[in-house]
Amino acid sequence: MQPNNKLFDDLSQLMTNAMGVAQGAKDEANTAMKSMMDRWLADRDFVTREEFDAVRAMAQKAREENAALEARIAALEAKS
Repeated sequence: MQPNNKLFDDLSQLMTNAMGVAQGAKDEANTAMKSMMDRWLADRDFVTREEFDAVRAMAQKAREENAALEARIAALEAKS
């Protein structure tokens, strides 16, 4: 019985080591993919959400000021 236990112990150890190597390879692949995606996104001219929201707020304010100026012009033209 002793040789069988040794064989099973060796197989068990081999499988444990293989799983550790596979987990390490998975982690390394995830890190490499994230790094590649970060570089790809950095090469593009994408804006952050904060930048987009700031420009949208500026555009909204400009539209509101435009509407107010149009109303003033219309009122001044009505007086003439």
